[in-house]
Amino acid sequence: MHVLIVDDEKNIRESLGKYLSLENIESSGAGDGSEAFALLENNRFDAVILDLKLPGMSGQEILEWMNSRGILTPVIMISAHGEIPDAVNALKAGAKDYLTKPFNPDELIIKLKGLVENKRREDLIEAGKRTSAKENGMIGESAAMKIISAQIDKIADTDVTVLITGESGTGKEVAAQEIHKRGQRSAEPFVAVNIGGIHDSLMESELFGHEKGAFTGAHARKIGLFELAGRGTLFLDEIGEMPMPLQVKLLRVLQERKIRRLGGTSDIPINARIISATNKDIESIVKAGSFREDLYYRLNVFRINLPPLRERRDDILLMGKFLLDKAAARMAKVPHFFSAAAEEKLLAYSYPGNIRELENILERALIYCEGNEIKAEDIDLHRSSAVQSDGKHDTKMSGSLESIEKKAIQSALERCDGNRTKAAEELGVSRKTIINKIKFYGL
Repeated sequence: MHVLIVDDEKNIRESLGKYLSLENIESSGAGDGSEAFALLENNRFDAVILDLKLPGMSGQEILEWMNSRGILTPVIMISAHGEIPDAVNALKAGAKDYLTKPFNPDELIIKLKGLVENKRREDLIEAGKRTSAKENGMIGESAAMKIISAQIDKIADTDVTVLITGESGTGKEVAAQEIHKRGQRSAEPFVAVNIGGIHDSLMESELFGHEKGAFTGAHARKIGLFELAGRGTLFLDEIGEMPMPLQVKLLRVLQERKIRRLGGTSDIPINARIISATNKDIESIVKAGSFREDLYYRLNVFRINLPPLRERRDDILLMGKFLLDKAAARMAKVPHFFSAAAEEKLLAYSYPGNIRELENILERALIYCEGNEIKAEDIDLHRSSAVQSDGKHDTKMSGSLESIEKKAIQSALERCDGNRTKAAEELGVSRKTIINKIKFYGL
């Protein structure tokens, strides 16, 4: 926690700072409005302790300035007994609480921790509504997964930006969560966003937020995901889908560690760690000119490449049992197990959709299954007719590759009741890709 103390009396600033340090709370001090402005514009604070009476500019005016700049840091106002009506006005203007002098430092600590925790909880709830964060753990005992686990241990406690690559469905978001959970930011928010799942016209507002009146329909201020992540982690999945104008803005954020809301007039410091991921050959799209080279170097400080499931066969049954138990719990079914023939069938398949496809296969198996043993006949490898275990297309498959793709998309849309996002996930492609394919095939 980092707190700003704004008081014109140096001894009060210093004594409060020392007391806060005993609670492992970092603090900075400002003696007047201009010093407070400079600190607030260049640093992100978790709370502000603000004296009502200050030389040149009152605490009320500083609070109004913060509101005008879109700085939403919780404020505790300090006032003398005779200034209580003014403190009440400050509460109406947006201060979260106030204390009268002289006050008990223990009471201040309680109020500070309560305000910061409430703000964090509100941000987590809002982030949960607007992002795709999952709670799966990283599963695997293969040599490849042990190497990845060791890589995560090396970088978890650093602030280095990480780029996670790998085919769709290999668990890139799970790996990002693991980096977050093992590091010093673990108690802070993990905010995940699928770039490919946001319409281009809405992406800037989702990431950076907007002020009231910034555009038609902006009826209130909206906080972006960079701010909601706070001191935690922001995971940008499918970064290769980001439009070029947003790439420029993201590069600026990485360089300056500040964002500006749409319609805003000031920059807001951000402290979130940035982890990105892509299932594309990122170097190829950089060479093709559709992804900025300077942004690529900013994101690719540390690289983790996740192998496809077909290259970590030692993990298939372990992962399968985990996903089977998870699906059974969700469907309110008793625990299930695989027959020997079912295990052989699972091990023989190539999983072009990787872990996501394995999860879908096992969910269907639970539906087909009678009893609590998953048999080979319960396992419907609906894509195995088009893709063999060696990853090559079946030469017996009739029709062109385009007709195979069209049929696969049609089947996925039927199974998902026309839901394009779910169909894209099942097929292991981005939502933008499946929308383009639907238009191309006239589906």
